[in-house]
Order: sequence, then structure tokens, then C-alpha cells
Amino acid sequence: MNLRFIRYDEVMKTIAIRLHEGQDLLQEIQRLVAEHGVQAGVILSGVGSLKTAAIRTPVLGEIVKYIRPATVEIASLQGTVSVNGCHVHITVSDVDGIAKGGHLKEGCIIRTTCELVIGILDDTVFKREPDEQTGFSELVV
Repeated sequence: MNLRFIRYDEVMKTIAIRLHEGQDLLQEIQRLVAEHGVQAGVILSGVGSLKTAAIRTPVLGEIVKYIRPATVEIASLQGTVSVNGCHVHITVSDVDGIAKGGHLKEGCIIRTTCELVIGILDDTVFKREPDEQTGFSELVV
């Protein structure tokens, strides 16, 4: 088996932080992005637990649904972040290991901790503009 290793001389800039009980996950992501002037970033990792979650499921026509599971582990956290808007998805699992996910909304309150790492993309700007086809503000790079 041939393995190819690539060496990068520059390290990606990151924001790494531990969030604490009672903090709102989305509000903290938005605060960090604004505080550091992030023009384009990605969630590299997010692990921890939530007392309550506020998750928007896929929009079907004009039906907008939110789910609010409680006492859950963050199984996955990913998305694009910028001072121009954030688009983050979350998957959580309950005490039975049942997973639920969708769009991260305000109201995801940290239970014990959340270890969050955001990667910053230099020389890139993420913007959000209305898209007639989808009806949402969509990413423009």
C-alpha cells in the first residue's frame, strides 16, 4: 500500500474554547465569530451535552417544525460560520442513543460542557444572499 503524506507549512487558524453550563451554543458561536471578525469559518468539532436543544427540522412547503429534546449528548456539530451569518447543523442523542438532528437554533443550552473548535479560512469571505429558488438566504463564497 502506497501512502502519500502531504506536509503543510502553514497551520490553519482556529478558535478553540470550552463552553460552560447555561450558555446558549448558537449565541456563543455567533459571539466568537463576531469577536474574532471571522469572514469565513467552519465548525471543526463540537462535543458535549445540552440541557435542552432547539432544532429546526427540514422545512416542507410552509411547514416549519422545531424539536426540543432534553438531556442530550452532542453527537455531531458542523457548519459554515461568518460575521455575515451562520449555518450550523447539529445531531444529538438521548439516553437511549436515539439521534435527532437539523438546524441549530437559539435555545440549545449547555448542560455540562461543550468543547468547540472553529477553523478560520484565510482569504475567503462567506456571505448570505436571498435565493429565489430555495426561498432562503444561501451561501455565497
